[in-house]
Amino acid sequence: MTSTSQRTRGPQPQRTPGGFPVVGIVGGGQLARMCQPPAVALGLTLSVLAESPTASAALVVPHSPVGACDDLDAVVDFARSCDVVTFDHEHVPGRVLHAVQAAGVSVHPDPSALRYAQDKIAMRDRLTQMGVPCPRWAVAREQQQVEDFGARVGWPVVMKAARGGYDGKGVRVISASEEAQDWLARARTARDGDGSPEGVLLEEKVDFRRELAVLVARSPSGQAATWPVVQTVQQDGICTEVLAPAPGLTHQVATEATAAALRIAGELEVTGVMAVEMFELSAPGEPGFVVNELAMRPHNSGHWTIDGAVTSQFEQHLRAVLDLPLGATRARDRWSVMANVLGGSEPELYSAYRHLMARDPALRLHLYGKQVRPGRKIGHVNVGGSDLEDLRARAGHAADYLRGVVTR
Repeated sequence: MTSTSQRTRGPQPQRTPGGFPVVGIVGGGQLARMCQPPAVALGLTLSVLAESPTASAALVVPHSPVGACDDLDAVVDFARSCDVVTFDHEHVPGRVLHAVQAAGVSVHPDPSALRYAQDKIAMRDRLTQMGVPCPRWAVAREQQQVEDFGARVGWPVVMKAARGGYDGKGVRVISASEEAQDWLARARTARDGDGSPEGVLLEEKVDFRRELAVLVARSPSGQAATWPVVQTVQQDGICTEVLAPAPGLTHQVATEATAAALRIAGELEVTGVMAVEMFELSAPGEPGFVVNELAMRPHNSGHWTIDGAVTSQFEQHLRAVLDLPLGATRARDRWSVMANVLGGSEPELYSAYRHLMARDPALRLHLYGKQVRPGRKIGHVNVGGSDLEDLRARAGHAADYLRGVVTR
């Protein structure tokens, strides 16, 4: 039987003429896939360590060896043919990334920064130390600690797994401490960096006006750039729509949110693209926002930039990890709307694709080459212009049509 690490060996990525570098991405999802067009335009060679030959990025990136992100030998072997390594998601273990660095290959963001996107407890502790506005929080390892926290901040409370959650997974809203027992039992068997029981993260359930995101890019030399603050719309823990810029956002909140994102990127020494997800608050006397999550990679909240900004988040991420000068981030239109396409019951998309192209030629359709499953993100739709409500209606209709929710 061929081992995972053996399968990564073989032909090396073909460099483009002129000494342009090879950028390696660990993980073959849609984010890696969307880095391929700007890599071609920049003259770079992209290489992807994909989970399978049919992974989203493997379908479009010529050099896509197969290997698991937690297979140390496979990742290090893959990295040796690259000038710099980044990743499609945050689930690459720190020990693997440290081994890549020990092999002499640059990793961006650095594992010491990535820790704060991988471990929600570490993230909350670090941001609190920095004075960044956060929800009230605590770590619980015993049921009594959950009871005490609920009594202090009020029920219900939000319970989060320290590691591994995404798209609403690893998050639970509880109304009594008894509802935490199963998670606490699992968390007591997990260990954090110093060998202590990991525990679960408890947060107050924030009464917020809406969700915002600030996308920032930072290079190893310290240059940083941000895009306009956006509003994200969530359903069942999944982002379904992004409005750029966030409509009706005050200049003060936009400025403070952007400054916080830049400060986080600088103090954590993040390199590459990072999304800072926030809750906008509306109660008097509160800060304008609190930080919810960090994602250190190109992010769903920045997909609009492919068509709506001078430099997309994917091109900017490549520029940043190579320490190239960052591109302009200004918007091309007054408004941009992104609608995620979720899988429906109908796996055939091509006829729907043709229909939407004819119905609305200004739509920009992006599909990821994924197998269609109900509720799975399989693509997104971008549209830009001057009438926000019209754009939302057009993008929403296109996403619903591709999902099979509407038929006309």
